[in-house]
Amino acid sequence: MLRPDISPTFSSIPAASPCSPEARSQGPRYNFGLQETPLSRPSAQAASASSPPGTSGAAGDRSGSSSLPGHPPSALPPQGSYFRNKRSFAENTHASNVTLGTSSSSARDSNYPQILKSPLCAGNPQRSGYKSWTPQMGYSATSSSAVSAHSPSVIVAVVEGRGLARGEIGMASIDLKNPQIVLSQFADNTTYAKVITKLKILSPLEIIMSNTACVVGNSTKLFTLITENFKNVNFTTIQRKYFSETKGLEYIEQLCIAEFNTVLMEVQSKYYCLAAVAALLKYVEFIQNSVYAPKSLKICFQGSEQTAMIDSSSAQNLELLINNQDSRNNHTLFGVLNYTKTPGGSRRLRSNILEPLVDVETINMRLDCVQELLQDEELFFGLQSVIARFLDTEQLLSVLVQIPKQDTVNVAESKITNLIYLKHTLELVDPLKITLKNCNTPLLRAYYGSLEDKRFGIILDKIKTVINDDARYMKGCLNMRTQKCYAVRSNINEFLDIARRTYTEIVDDIAGMITQLAEKYSLPLRTSFSSARGFFIQMTTDCTVLPNDQLPSEFIKISKVKNSYSFTSADLIKMNERCQESLREIYHMTYMIVCKLLSEIYEHIHCLYKLSDTVSMLDMLLSFAHACTLSDYVRPEFTDTLAIKQGWHPILERISVEKPVANNTYITEGSNFFIITGPNMSGKSTYLKQIALCQIMAQIGSYVPAEYSSFRIAEQIFTRISTDDDIETNSSTFMKEMKEAFTLFATHFLELCQIDVLYPNVENMHFEVQHVKNTSRNKEAILYTYKLSKGLTEEKNYGLKAAEVSSLPPSIVLDAKDITTQITRQILQNQRSAPEMERQRAVYHLATRLVQTARNSQLDPDSLRTYLSNLKKKYEVDFPRAEQDSEKTEE
Repeated sequence: MLRPDISPTFSSIPAASPCSPEARSQGPRYNFGLQETPLSRPSAQAASASSPPGTSGAAGDRSGSSSLPGHPPSALPPQGSYFRNKRSFAENTHASNVTLGTSSSSARDSNYPQILKSPLCAGNPQRSGYKSWTPQMGYSATSSSAVSAHSPSVIVAVVEGRGLARGEIGMASIDLKNPQIVLSQFADNTTYAKVITKLKILSPLEIIMSNTACVVGNSTKLFTLITENFKNVNFTTIQRKYFSETKGLEYIEQLCIAEFNTVLMEVQSKYYCLAAVAALLKYVEFIQNSVYAPKSLKICFQGSEQTAMIDSSSAQNLELLINNQDSRNNHTLFGVLNYTKTPGGSRRLRSNILEPLVDVETINMRLDCVQELLQDEELFFGLQSVIARFLDTEQLLSVLVQIPKQDTVNVAESKITNLIYLKHTLELVDPLKITLKNCNTPLLRAYYGSLEDKRFGIILDKIKTVINDDARYMKGCLNMRTQKCYAVRSNINEFLDIARRTYTEIVDDIAGMITQLAEKYSLPLRTSFSSARGFFIQMTTDCTVLPNDQLPSEFIKISKVKNSYSFTSADLIKMNERCQESLREIYHMTYMIVCKLLSEIYEHIHCLYKLSDTVSMLDMLLSFAHACTLSDYVRPEFTDTLAIKQGWHPILERISVEKPVANNTYITEGSNFFIITGPNMSGKSTYLKQIALCQIMAQIGSYVPAEYSSFRIAEQIFTRISTDDDIETNSSTFMKEMKEAFTLFATHFLELCQIDVLYPNVENMHFEVQHVKNTSRNKEAILYTYKLSKGLTEEKNYGLKAAEVSSLPPSIVLDAKDITTQITRQILQNQRSAPEMERQRAVYHLATRLVQTARNSQLDPDSLRTYLSNLKKKYEVDFPRAEQDSEKTEE
């Protein structure tokens, strides 16, 4: 017999960790730096967006009429807390890192992390304030909302070496919605920046660590930093003995499917990630109350060199996933690009935005697909129609490969439901193949080839020998209940057929009884159903038709919303109980048949990994193409130059009534440090973020908002958004990040603009403003053009201008002007012209342009001749000018 569900309960303790320094990111190549002076600081607030803590269990169905579509009965996973003259630009490929620099203080989250004490742990930190947390089980594969797709469901185990091996990190993670284990092992520095970034990308529901790492009064620095950065995530401690590399290797040999068993060779000597996976699987089996079937998991080792690194503060500054002003709206890069139809596609888009590709060949293959989808309207709409019908394939697969330790009613119902979902999914393979049949791009052809796998047909044929042809996924809890009851073909189990006839009779009796009650009392009664209440009675009517404005005394548990009444009767309650008892018998017998069927198809089920990957990738590519149809995006090219012609901010475009002002960008190895000046609100920070967002869009395989774009592959992207002018504490890290980098640096310190005399790779740019006479107030007003131009801003001392229109006493403003005049006079006296530097600058710029042309030029001979002639003329103008300056200096 089936047992009622029993879920293990753990005790959780809020942890309070001492503050620790912010983790700093490593080795940047592009710096998009914005340093603001106190004059430009509107406020010291920084928005901090976080999801609610995740402890909720299964969500019940809402009640509704049986004639209306509803939601299939499902138990959701635990919720947890918790980015046209085209050839005039050069092109080639050259790897680099991107650092987006903007430094700023961020608001601390006031919530505390949860430390969970599991029965696998001994010696947990002794802290007060226990709470109860009960993990739930039995997931549905039907959710398609972005919120559900991104609700935390990842469990991560983290372990660090001890002694001389301190800093060597092993990590293993599994998504409860996706039967894939990701292993990683790497060396980190004392700030543990890589660990924090990887965990931010995973957005875990729960983090597992050894109990020796968090002993009260002697916690490791790693544990302290993680708890500081993940205050809404549940932490669980497990005895160190469960972090066993030997057991981890055994788990991988036992559970990894044949297609991915090369991972054994990759991780045999990586002891720390093996130890992490051992503890992870032991814990997951415990909380799930189930084990994974042999040879059923996809296990892979993920190195950090395969994707670009974006640290967590940069992801927040750039609003990749969460809007800093309002975490509920979708004014983010994810919101701009997310037109996915499946949860798997949405998850893939999220992970790609946080970890863009660095392999140019792979990126171009994606871009080829997007281009074909845009050019072939029939393919685009046909593919979109088929993809939209897929359920959450990854979560479906996750449920199917788990073998429960106990047979409960919910487990039985979940298995039956998911077998129907599997049939529904496999029936979509042929329509997807037909849609992709005439594709031309290599990637789409490869996905078509993966759908040729004969195992899809073998599984579907086996299912159809047991499951009715018309059994399918339907919306509505009563509709889905009916599908589950009659899923198995008749004449397979005689007792099942009898139980189903009994159930049908009870349902017919319920309908007949409600019809009789309607006739008896002359009321417009109708039968309704919800998973929580079962069958009940509903009536929509005016109170005037009721005798004495009251329902008959036979009706109980009455609720009223406006003119709609919901109620039941004692007889109906008894019939619902009989109905539930009949259902339990049906589910039990159906479950036995389904388990036998699943055991027969387990050996073929691994093809679903291919299908899951295909569907999620196609969904993401369709989303990119969809975004292009809504705006004039262009296909990016990859060279050793960052060149954007008339580019605009993709998020600003979504929220603006008018199209944002477009600007040009041209950064090469010879001119790789841009100092950008301009008054407050002139567009400096928006421009810096725009460049970074376009870079990320290009590296995930999306078109970008511009007339033309060329990018250098970035391996790291950092931002520093700062209203803190403490140069001493920030300089060492920031200067290290600027080496060999493409750097955009916005500042109000105009004195910094003079360094272009010393360094020929520095360029000065500014945002133009216009002064408009306000006749009514007899004062000048500033009109922002948001246009970027070469050279230094002509707007001097705009802090004083702001002070003049403020409520500051006039005497203070006059004193400030006098001091400013004295300082300016001193600066001018100390400045000396450097003709030799000007000459070197002219030669340097000529040399870098010639090298760039030799590397990248695809111009025809005539165009190339014209371009070189123009270069020569510019050099002839710049060099004599430097000579003239030299002569004036000598005189």
